[in-house]
Amino acid sequence: MSAAEPGGLPVDWGSGGVEPPLPVDDLARALYRARRDRVPVRPLTEERPEMTAADAYAVQRRLVELLQADGEGQIVGYKLGLTSRAMQEQLGIDQPDYGPVLAAGVHPDGVEVDLGRLIQPKVEAEIAIVLEAPLAGPHCTALEVRRAAAGAVAAVEIIDSRVADWRIRLADTIADLASSAAIALSSRLVPLDRLDPRLAGVAMTRNGELVATGAGAAALGDPLHAVAWLANTLHPLGVTLEAGHVVMTGALHAAVPLAAGDVFRAEFDWLGPVGLVVAGAR
Repeated sequence: MSAAEPGGLPVDWGSGGVEPPLPVDDLARALYRARRDRVPVRPLTEERPEMTAADAYAVQRRLVELLQADGEGQIVGYKLGLTSRAMQEQLGIDQPDYGPVLAAGVHPDGVEVDLGRLIQPKVEAEIAIVLEAPLAGPHCTALEVRRAAAGAVAAVEIIDSRVADWRIRLADTIADLASSAAIALSSRLVPLDRLDPRLAGVAMTRNGELVATGAGAAALGDPLHAVAWLANTLHPLGVTLEAGHVVMTGALHAAVPLAAGDVFRAEFDWLGPVGLVVAGAR
C-alpha cells in the first residue's frame, strides 16, 4: 500500500516524483547509540547530502527526547556553536547553530572529566549568560538581553562529535546536539553593568602553558548579540528562553584537544578563572 499525502492522495516513493520523508527517529537513534557506546557514526550528510538545517533540528529534538528518557534531565539552557570565525574556519562551516544544555551536562569549576565517556573531545573557553527573566524573539536585541540577564559567568565547554573524525557539515553538527558534551561554570556571577562582554579577554592554558587566547567579540561580535540571535532563532519553534537558563555564547578561540592528565584553566578579564581536569595519567 502506498503512503498518502495530508490531502489523502497516494504517494509512490519509488516513482521519482516525491522523496521519502527523512527517517528522523532512525538518525536520532544512531546518534544516541554512538553517544552511549562511544562508537562514532559516518556523517549523516554522506548518504543524505540534501539534509537541511531544519531536518537536522528535527533529528536533534528527537535525540533530546531519547536522552531525557535516559535521565539526563531537563533543558537548563542552550549552547551556541560556530559563532566565532576561528571555529567556523576550523570546521569549514559558515554559520552558527545551537543545541540544548541538559541538566546532566552542567558541572562546577574544577570538574574531573572522564575521557572514557567521550569519543574525540575538545575544550573551548566561553562566556555564559545567565537569565533572570524570560527572553523571546522575534525582534530580540542585545539591549533586551542585557535587561533580562542576571549576569555573565566564566565557562568552558567540552565539545565532542559522534560523527567520525569530525567530518561534519552544518546538518551533521546540528543533529548531534551542536557537538555538545558538557560544560563547567564558575560560581562567580558578574552583573553586566560591571563588564563589557565584547571586551572580556581570555587566556586558556593547558598544564600551565598558554594554548589559546580570545575575546568576547569573537562570539558574533558580542555575546549579548549571540543570545539575541538565539532568542530570535528559537521564536518560530515557539520556544522562549526561561529565567534561570544558561546560554553558552560560543567559543572565543579554536577548540583544543583533550588528553589524559591535562589540566585546563581559562582566565577571563572581569569574570575570573574556570577550569577542568582530565582524569588519568599523562
